[in-house]
This record gives sequence, C-alpha cells and structure tokens, in this order.
Amino acid sequence: MNILIFQHTPGENPGAFLEHISSCGDTASIVHFYDGQPIPQLDEFDLLLVLGGPMDVWEIEAHPWLVREKQAIRTWVQDLKRPYFGICLGHQLLVDAMGGKCAPMQKPEIGVHSINLTGNTRGDPLFELLRHQFRVIQWHGVEAVDLPADSSILAQSDACAVQALRVSDCAWGVQFHPELVQGTIKSWMSDPANHQCAVDWLGSADAAWEMVSDSDQIVEEQFRITSSFYNRLRQV
Repeated sequence: MNILIFQHTPGENPGAFLEHISSCGDTASIVHFYDGQPIPQLDEFDLLLVLGGPMDVWEIEAHPWLVREKQAIRTWVQDLKRPYFGICLGHQLLVDAMGGKCAPMQKPEIGVHSINLTGNTRGDPLFELLRHQFRVIQWHGVEAVDLPADSSILAQSDACAVQALRVSDCAWGVQFHPELVQGTIKSWMSDPANHQCAVDWLGSADAAWEMVSDSDQIVEEQFRITSSFYNRLRQV
C-alpha cells in the first residue's frame, strides 16, 4: 500500500505508524506543510494519515495551507472514499472539512487519562475489538462540538465528549495521540513553547514533567492499539 501523511509541525511525526507501515512492507509519502510542500495527486494513494499540530482549524490566515488541506480531506473522504485516519488536529480537520464544527474547550485536556468506548463501536472495523476503557495521552484545547452528517461517536472521556468518531464508512478521527513512542512527550517538551503550554495547563513544571513519565508507561499499550488500527485500516 502507498500511504499519504500530512504533517503540520516538525515535532509531531507519525511515530509508531512509521514502524507499522514499514513492517507491512508499505510505503509512505509525507507532506510537510510547515515547509510549504504541495499535496500530491491523491488518487495515487491508498490511505491518508493526518497528524496533530499546535494550530487550530480556523487559523487559515496564519496557515493558508489549511484551506487546501481541508479540501483534500473532503475530496479523499467524499469522492475517493478511501480510508482516512486523523490524530488530534487531524481529527478536528476531519470534523471541520466534512461540515462539522470545532471550538475551544472551557478547560484544556492534557496528560494521561482514560477514555471509554461507546456502544457505536459494535461492528466498527477499527474499534470493535478494543477494551472498553484504556489510557491515552491527551494534549488539546479544542474539541468537536458539532459533528458532520453520517457520524458516530466511538469514544468519550470525562473532559471531552468526542474522543473518537467515524464519518461515513471510511474515515476515523481520534482526539488523543496513539502514535506515541518512547520519548515522544519528552521530545515535545524540549520545545520551549510546548513546555510553557504544559506548565500553564497543568499548573507547574513538576506536573508537566510527570506527564513525560506517565506517557512512557503507556507506550507498549498504545503500540498495540496503533498496530491494530493500521492493520484494520489496510482492510477497509
């Protein structure tokens, strides 16, 4: 399979998904929007993976490429009807591109927290076999508030009602970060802006660095989840 990846910032890379792509003998092409790279011909690819980033879906003046990215997502899901998987910002871009709405949260969600699957996971190609509750790493201050047509909420948390959703039969978005590998959050925290954001949202530098340790403790479970996601996306 030929995988197309949209990456919005150098620090938020495909992580575990690159290992799954390689182990399956698939190939990946990454569009680095932050470097001004163009979107290639979409019909040459089998799966679209859209990563996270610190920008918001409505910040088109600061990031003009968001306009063409959202158009590409619409074309991919509506016209090509090929499998899509969005992470954090990629989840929000799916919602926005397909006619839903995202908005700032009253209180950001950050750290390792549990999410719960909903009854809509019955029969879902990606989520059906996952445990009802599991821990994930969160880092977002925006959430989906209005969903596109033909959507199903697949997972929720105490702080966020839409932790995962499916749009139509081929597109999934997750608000959390399943691409996590050992050292991911430590790497993010090496960026001064990210570190300050974590301190502001969590209330102290100690709490921010505790999140680094907490995230490393769930890496193995997240790797199994992303392996399951990827293998099932290949069969959609």
